[in-house]
This record gives sequence, C-alpha cells and structure tokens, in this order.
Amino acid sequence: MPTELDNYLFDLRGYLVLKNAVEPAHVAALNTELDKFRALEPQGWHGNVHRADNFHANGKELQNIVEGGEPFERLIDHPAWLSHMREYVGEAGTFVDGLYIDECFATLRASGGFLPIHSGGHEAIVRTQYRYTRGKFHCGQVNVLVALTDIGPGDGATMVIPGSHHSSLQHPAFKGSFNDRGPMDTVEGAIEMHLSAGDALLFVDALAHGSALRTNPGERRVVIYRYGGSWGATRRGYVYSQALLNRLTPSRRAILQPISPLRAPEPANAV
Repeated sequence: MPTELDNYLFDLRGYLVLKNAVEPAHVAALNTELDKFRALEPQGWHGNVHRADNFHANGKELQNIVEGGEPFERLIDHPAWLSHMREYVGEAGTFVDGLYIDECFATLRASGGFLPIHSGGHEAIVRTQYRYTRGKFHCGQVNVLVALTDIGPGDGATMVIPGSHHSSLQHPAFKGSFNDRGPMDTVEGAIEMHLSAGDALLFVDALAHGSALRTNPGERRVVIYRYGGSWGATRRGYVYSQALLNRLTPSRRAILQPISPLRAPEPANAV
C-alpha cells in the first residue's frame, strides 16, 4: 500500500520512484522477450505486438507489448505498484470501481534518441488529469515506467518537471510543434530520472515530461503501462487477443477487460 509519505510526495511532485520494483530474474526475462523484436520493421507486426514509432527520435516503440510474452503479463497486476494505481486512479468504492490499461509499450532507444517535452497540467485534459478532492485522488492516467537497463547520465533518461501537474501556465519550452522541439536537457526546472534496471518511475500523465538526449552507446530499454479508470478505452485502438484474455488470471483479465462485451444471443435459426 502507498504510505502517507508516498501520497504526500505524489501530490507534491507528481511522481514516485519505486526502487527494485521488478526482481532481476523478471527483468532478464523481459529483455529476453524484447530481443525477439529486434528485426521488426516500422509498422510491422509480430503476433499481436505492433512496432509503431511515435516520434522519429524516440527509438523503436513496440505497442501492445502485453502480448509479447508471459513476463509482460506479470506486469499487469504487479504488487510493487498495483495498490498505488488503485489509490491514485481513485475510483475504488464507486460504480466504476476498477482499473484499465489503456496503453502498454516498450521503447528501445539508441544513441541520438530523445523525446520532447509534452503533457503538463496546463492542458487540463480529463484523460491525463491530476485531481485530489474530498480526501481522494482522481487521476485520469497514471503511468509506470520500468527500467530494463540502467539509466544514468548520457543514457537518454526520462525527464520531468516536478509539480508541473499542478501548473495552470504553459512552460515556455512548449513553444512550437511537438515534432520541432528538441530534447529536454536544457529545459529549466526539468530533472533527469536516473534508474537502475528493475526500478519503476510512477507518475501522473499530467506531469510535464519527455527525455534527455542519449549520447552513450548501447540501448536504453523501458516498458510503460498506463493505468486509468475501468471506463477507459485503448488509446490507439488495439484489441487484446482472445488467446491472451483466455490464459490470464481473473485479476489480470479484469484489468485488461474490466467490462466484458455484452452481445445479444444469436437467433436459434441463424445460419
């Protein structure tokens, strides 16, 4: 369960770092599965995993990664962050009780890669909102980013502007289109989130974030799961395969499919 200090810091900064969230053997298994996608070309499919690079410098982006193998299924209801998600999404005890993963992907970033600044409280988007009212959190989307490699200086670390989920004003770095912005290294007020493999960065999506430029050789690997209310829908329209849903535990299936499809029965004389 999140502690009182967790809740205070999440409210104050918009993020938490969960040290050693995923054990080394699990991290190794995730990396082994990711190796299978190395040759996947842009817009290519491997099973129900889709390479859909979101930004030219971000690196390989493997969408719907929960379909990438059993190690990714274990992340759905991982005990290191599941209670935090229930607390911060905040629909517990209501008629829309429950969680939903609306996007899950892995990013493999080589030297020269980065992601520009985006999001922020000034956008006031319901889907990514931060809200605390009447003694409860109500966040539209809370992300968990798991480092699968050590991420330090020069590795293209995720960068955040602490407290920006509360801001009503736009940071000047947002000027220009998303595609025209550079890495966040020179953005005033932004900090790099250095993580060891297995650490998790948990943050509300309303927090302004992006990444530094990767200058080191090698590859930065992370996997990101985005949690919201049970009433959500997948951001990019991916449909989980029936094979995946069939083999999941009930608790995991309830997160990927909190509301089961309801269809009229087939007529008795249907051909």
